[in-house]
Amino acid sequence: MPNQIIAVDLGGTQIRTARYDLDLNLLQRENTLTLAHLGVQPTIERMKTFVRKVRPARRDEILGIGISSPGPLNPFTGVIVAPPNLHGWLDVPLRDIMETEFHVPVFIGNDANVAALAEAFKGAAQGCRHVVYITVSTGIGAGIICDGKLLLGREGLAAEFGHIPIVLENGTVSSVELEAAGPEIARRAKRAIQEGAKSKVLDIVNGDLNRIDAKAVGIAAAAGDQLAIAQLAYAGRIIGLGIVSILHLFNPEVVVIGGGVSKTGDLLFAPMRETARAHVMDEAYIEHLRIEQSALGDDVALVGAAALVATDGGNLDISELDQRF
Repeated sequence: MPNQIIAVDLGGTQIRTARYDLDLNLLQRENTLTLAHLGVQPTIERMKTFVRKVRPARRDEILGIGISSPGPLNPFTGVIVAPPNLHGWLDVPLRDIMETEFHVPVFIGNDANVAALAEAFKGAAQGCRHVVYITVSTGIGAGIICDGKLLLGREGLAAEFGHIPIVLENGTVSSVELEAAGPEIARRAKRAIQEGAKSKVLDIVNGDLNRIDAKAVGIAAAAGDQLAIAQLAYAGRIIGLGIVSILHLFNPEVVVIGGGVSKTGDLLFAPMRETARAHVMDEAYIEHLRIEQSALGDDVALVGAAALVATDGGNLDISELDQRF
């Protein structure tokens, strides 16, 4: 009787694998560097090796393998299309490769989609059937659970929150990601310093402008630096506007924010919440809404990959899990 799940987090920097029981309690975890620059096949072989490290002795104990991967990908065919942070990956049939190797069902999901499942099962959205998860990091993505089921769309390409268009004051059409992701936060801070603004950001990077990143901006903002605070506030307002569109379309119970930039806390969340409240069509959209920080942090992709197996690739209503197991 299958009683365990293997989870894989295929990231641009690390491959992490884990084994969970059917209640998604962690039993074992391993990790290694992705080393994507060495090519597709070596990366897949490392993934296989680390799956072997966490799998139980008997194959019939494994319900399946869930893989969280950067997109774009097709969750129905299990093909990784062309992730920008995995060099050389182009239409890689990862599901078929892994099923051939391990002879168990394999499910593959976009990292933001599986994170939505994770937060609904074990995180800040427990007990909710209408959930939006937004990750704010190098890019901005989202996963949506609509009435208990993961929203995928025809080709599995739904929920690209980061590409919601934003019209700037000068009339330029930009997007949530282009205005509010980590690299843009860093770029705006760097540009302001180059133009003569004083900031603790420069001290944090020891005067090296090329080392400015969103983390440095966040550290400076936490120390009270006004330039850094302004960059996070701008990003928060942009994300807040994007959330308004999500609220009007899906009317969720909770919006969970994860990713590295979310660790700046209220410096990002306060302007985000204020903007959402100021621009919704009606107070009813936000009166009972929670906008929360991820409760799972760096574990969200692994838990989500396990949840992907538990929900048959996101096709099973989350309320049916207790009945199934």
